[in-house]
Amino acid sequence: MSTVHLIDHPLIQHKLTLMRRKEASTNSFRRMLGELSTLMAYEITRDFPLQDLEIETPMEKMVGKVIDGKKLALVSILRAGNGFLDGMLNVVPGARIGHIGLFRDPETLQPVEYYYKMPENMCERDVIVVDPMLATGNSAAAAVQQLKTKSNPKSIKFMCLLAAPEGIKTLQAAHPDVDIYTAAIDRELDSHGYILPGLGDAGDRIFGTK
Repeated sequence: MSTVHLIDHPLIQHKLTLMRRKEASTNSFRRMLGELSTLMAYEITRDFPLQDLEIETPMEKMVGKVIDGKKLALVSILRAGNGFLDGMLNVVPGARIGHIGLFRDPETLQPVEYYYKMPENMCERDVIVVDPMLATGNSAAAAVQQLKTKSNPKSIKFMCLLAAPEGIKTLQAAHPDVDIYTAAIDRELDSHGYILPGLGDAGDRIFGTK
């Protein structure tokens, strides 16, 4: 079974609490999401492999260690996943970007795909799938399945702001090889599939559409 990594750094918890407030403006929500995604990127890349790079300091030549960002792909589940990208690119600016378009059918709560676009050579890449909310887990599981079927990347991790126990269970059952990184595990889902206590609809709050 995959591992759930709860990223409980005090700065992350502080910003997440401020983002949850219903009076947080679109601008402040978006700004804090960018800051928080940068902080989370440090944790999710902690065990990424390093390679040697020969450089010259002002004093002498040496061999240092670098992450090969060109071998990393950040895959956003549209549309809310895009809110993660800028902050993560602050840490790994060489990463490539992929997008999977899914929407949740309001009646069945099942995901429906409408878009899929990935960088080249995905079989050589480590992938981080990003979506602010892991609620029912159906969209996340579908996105990971599409990645495996169509692109077959070297590895996959999933990163979100909030996770519900139901979503964790769904994603782990479907993809026991995909580790989950989250800033909080909330109590439950409501009858419409929203996380409680949650923070509302992340896409609407990022883009100011509600």
